[in-house]
Amino acid sequence: MARLTSLNVISAQEHLRDQVANALRAALIAGELRPGLIYSAPALASEFGVSATPVREAMLDLAREGLVEAVRNKGFRITELTEQDLDDFTELRAMIEVPTVGRIAGMGKTRELEALRPLASAIVDAAREHDILGYLEADRRFHLELLALGGNRRLVEEVANLRKRSRLFGLNRLAETGQLVTSAEEHVQLLDLMVAGDARRAEVCMLAHMSHVRSLWADGDPTGDALGQPAEGDVLGAGEDGPRARRAYLPPQPKA
Repeated sequence: MARLTSLNVISAQEHLRDQVANALRAALIAGELRPGLIYSAPALASEFGVSATPVREAMLDLAREGLVEAVRNKGFRITELTEQDLDDFTELRAMIEVPTVGRIAGMGKTRELEALRPLASAIVDAAREHDILGYLEADRRFHLELLALGGNRRLVEEVANLRKRSRLFGLNRLAETGQLVTSAEEHVQLLDLMVAGDARRAEVCMLAHMSHVRSLWADGDPTGDALGQPAEGDVLGAGEDGPRARRAYLPPQPKA
């Protein structure tokens, strides 16, 4: 019995670690975690309302993915990405996702596609409400669950990895100007075309959507909006210059 209790605790801890890692990835992709800057695990833990342990473990997961690097006795530095990196990620995703969307559109999976309708609506709602992390999570789930209908698990894993490594800067500004809503509505348009079985136009829509998203990356302001420009090497946490990842993004958790 003691061993079972111990395993349950470990399982709960691992689940929290995954939740924190997903929240950190979303904040990183949204540009809320600044490239070149160092973040401490205790300060980030305070932001999320959890202990430092799952945050530190989640950051180590991100380090293995190449998204951050550990800085001894300080925390974790967010790795830099170039415009060429983003172009390369976009090209790879287009090569994978555009033909896959066309193939799925011709498979007659109307019921499975309609099951994604709430996610497409959630993306639009989050964009209208300026809920950046909610937008990113719904967008991630929509695209990966859509691709999963093609039946190739490895393909989905590869796209998930490419998405993790991408960055979107200035999303708050884009939300305020309404550009994010326009991008969000493209998910509904894509779903409509796929439900109708129009593979060619679905591919065109998917390519246009990815081009649109890449232009948002290019137009975003990597220096941030209302975050200021701390010097490289500063250690940031949950303070005024830290990430604005809302605590509500994680469910309430007891302190470990």
